[in-house]
Amino acid sequence: MRILLGDIGSTYSKLTLVDLEKQQVLAQSSACTTIESSVMVGVQLALSQLQARLLPQPPEPLYQQALFCSSAAGGLKMVAIGLSKGLTAEAAKRSALGAGARMLKTFHYFLSDDDLAEINRLKADIILLAGGTDYGNTDNILSNAKKLLELESSPPVVVAGNVEVAEEVSRILSVKFPVYLSENVMPAVNEINPDPVRRVIRQVFMSTITKAKGLSELSRKVGPVLMPTPDAVLEAAKLLSRGTEKTAGLGDLLLIDIGGATTDVHSIGEGLPDPDLLRKNLIRFEGLREPLAKRTVEGDLGLRYSAQSLYESLSEERLRAALPYDYTEACAFRAQHVDFIPDTAEEIAVDQKLAHFCAVKALQRHVGSLRSEFRQKSNVTVQKGKDLSRFGLILGTGGVLVHSPDPQKILQVEAAPLLPQAPCYAVDKLYLISAMGLLSTVDAEAALKILKDDLLFL
Repeated sequence: MRILLGDIGSTYSKLTLVDLEKQQVLAQSSACTTIESSVMVGVQLALSQLQARLLPQPPEPLYQQALFCSSAAGGLKMVAIGLSKGLTAEAAKRSALGAGARMLKTFHYFLSDDDLAEINRLKADIILLAGGTDYGNTDNILSNAKKLLELESSPPVVVAGNVEVAEEVSRILSVKFPVYLSENVMPAVNEINPDPVRRVIRQVFMSTITKAKGLSELSRKVGPVLMPTPDAVLEAAKLLSRGTEKTAGLGDLLLIDIGGATTDVHSIGEGLPDPDLLRKNLIRFEGLREPLAKRTVEGDLGLRYSAQSLYESLSEERLRAALPYDYTEACAFRAQHVDFIPDTAEEIAVDQKLAHFCAVKALQRHVGSLRSEFRQKSNVTVQKGKDLSRFGLILGTGGVLVHSPDPQKILQVEAAPLLPQAPCYAVDKLYLISAMGLLSTVDAEAALKILKDDLLFL
């Protein structure tokens, strides 16, 4: 059986044809995403290229099944609403990011008229409404549900708050919105429950968002759009880390995806404090416990669309210290020419250095933090967020890494207490991560084998 796997990206549509019996990739192709007219134009061009690469005799039919993911037209844009900024609102935000959403903004406490005006302006594809632990506060989520009825638009609303009033909240909202009910994103204090929300958001994406993006023709003529691309990437990272019932994975790992608009970091692993230090009461954990599979998205760290904001976050001095060049002009040019492909040694070196800083900054924001407290006549270290120090693998994906002359230089972590201390590095050399996330929904064993074969260890 041959299966066609497609990723409809904001810039390129990428196709991968896989032989399931042989568990191998037969061919790949890509073409510019034609979101302004119909994504089918770009997909048909990529299909023609795929057939040409299988000459002299392409199989007939070319494939028996096709599956797609998409981040076209800006991906899945979401707004999250919760009770407290550091707890339920943060839990809602992390759950949405784990589902492959691009988080526009997180709101907390009681929605004001100004908040409502901003939600109207943001034009989110989905609203995630949380608030209150199970059998805890009920006033907040009920009030915010009523306030949302004043919105100008009617996007789907996912309700993932206090189970005691979840049904009542759904009834209030159903007067105006398509409503999807999920389990509470934070059923108890500091306990995050992201997986049920991820499944519901994927359901909304498949039933509603694909139509809004003009992808229904693709689903009808070629194959269904199953999930947002970042969700497919996260599924592949989890598979590679945890493995299947039959085949072991590679253990705790970090996946860094450097793109033109964002740099995404996925960490697969608990990231809890060192057990020995916990037993000796030398360290304690504080705050919301991180999910096993965590994703963060840095919208100001990108090599093309976000090159200007990347420059502003780093400063000319830091960039010049790493590689002398006029970065003011270089970053402005890249932001204005998003299809720019460097063709000189100097321009390639600039892209490599910018990519390295994307990776470094994104990791610094993803990792947890430590602080020291004096308690009961001794110093205690307090950890908040994930400890990545014992993670054994850093895997890179994205065009700049796949085509880099020295990808390890891009991925090389800077010394810091909670960052990986002695990792090995690898690259997704055929750009298969999102395709294998899709394939894992059909045949996880084949997807894992192809993923392992694809890795280029540095």
